[in-house]
Amino acid sequence: MRFTAVALDFDGTIAHDSLVPAHVVDGLERLKATGRKLMLVTGRELGELLSIFPEIAVFDRVVAENGALLYCPRTKDKRDLGDPPPQALIDLLRARGVPISVGDSIVATVEPHETVVLQTIRELGLEHPVIFNKGAVMILPPGINKASGLKVALTELGLSARNLVAAGDAENDHALLDAAEYSVAVANAIPSLKAAADRVTREPRGDGVLEVIADLIESDLQKTPPLRERRTLLVGKDARGADARLPTHGASVLVAGAPRSGKSALTKELLLRLCGMGYQFCVLDSRGEYLDFEPAVIFGTHDHAPDPIEILSALEKPDTQAVVCLEAVPVRKRAAFFDRFNLALHALREKSGRPHWLVADEAQELVPKSRAAKEELIAANAIYVTADPGALAGPLLAAVDVVAALGSGARHALEGYAAALPMTPPPEALHAPGEREALLWWRRGGDAPRIVTIARATPAAPPLRADVGKLLRHG
Repeated sequence: MRFTAVALDFDGTIAHDSLVPAHVVDGLERLKATGRKLMLVTGRELGELLSIFPEIAVFDRVVAENGALLYCPRTKDKRDLGDPPPQALIDLLRARGVPISVGDSIVATVEPHETVVLQTIRELGLEHPVIFNKGAVMILPPGINKASGLKVALTELGLSARNLVAAGDAENDHALLDAAEYSVAVANAIPSLKAAADRVTREPRGDGVLEVIADLIESDLQKTPPLRERRTLLVGKDARGADARLPTHGASVLVAGAPRSGKSALTKELLLRLCGMGYQFCVLDSRGEYLDFEPAVIFGTHDHAPDPIEILSALEKPDTQAVVCLEAVPVRKRAAFFDRFNLALHALREKSGRPHWLVADEAQELVPKSRAAKEELIAANAIYVTADPGALAGPLLAAVDVVAALGSGARHALEGYAAALPMTPPPEALHAPGEREALLWWRRGGDAPRIVTIARATPAAPPLRADVGKLLRHG
């Protein structure tokens, strides 16, 4: 399962005139029964919301006051995520005749009072942002919006925004939809939200949300891909200066080349970019080349084999990146280790949609040609690194979408890959890739390979070691 959580706006999205129809509540309950988590993200104040929406317990978390308050319907616990509004602001707005509602952190009014609101904020020297929502005007604490509140809710639930579907209808939903992996504007949404969304429903409000729920239950949205790719993985630029990009979901990459040709360096650049976008990765490292890789937790050492249970426990946390060092596992036993570990990893991916990316370095030792590879366990969102493509299992090679070949032997690596399938090798490139270059071939597109200058990624935080991994398991 890729999409494990859904975040929905209230007014204009699931509710009409402050009411959520019974058939929409039924749809939400059907979705929750699939194991997915539901979050309500609204500009409403919590007390008002509780009074008009008795079925609120269908949601696992409620982000109210446009991101400033978090509420758990099951326990009835609530947490302020922003500071209380300044009393001077409340007093001055009331003195100026502005009708306001005051929540835990939010101050709300309606148009056309926004001019007085903005003037008052300036006079008081405050940094409070003003958010609009189809005629409503909300004054929020600094740094607060729907996306910031959603982030706290996701953390509490142990979820990643890269497995999230979000739906809304108004101006204040832009931040919510932008944070999600798959964004939905209902048919009655404002034009700017429709233009930015991955999908626009046919029906308005709750009936539009039910369209998405039906597609989630039926196919996990596989039959309804987004209208555009908002997140792609930059590899670098080709000779014409055009970006060379990979999809962040549904693709497998083979990185091939002779030893010391830069295979691991390219893989690290890609992983740093994925990590920066919020995707979780797990690297199987046969040579100890990733032991200093930032920002991963390292499992196993040159002398001690990694503990699969410890790794899987750590990966339950969506912000944990993992490097699994296999140096201490005998070469003849690495394929068996990978078989067992990959089976458990497959189950974790089915449940949580994570880790989003798997890397097998020296993949010929983990999924060799001599060993039968279970096709259902061959991961999408995978990077296989090898000096010898022909030594890999056939089903794995057939699943590859993009080949990145490096070094003076790049052409030889492409020909070895094509011969192993077998298939016709691609046309000859103009020249072999040089330092910080790769020969990229999108094998299903029919295009010739392109020489790409590899872009540098921004370094992340210092790495953690295996003893921290033990703490993660018990934390």
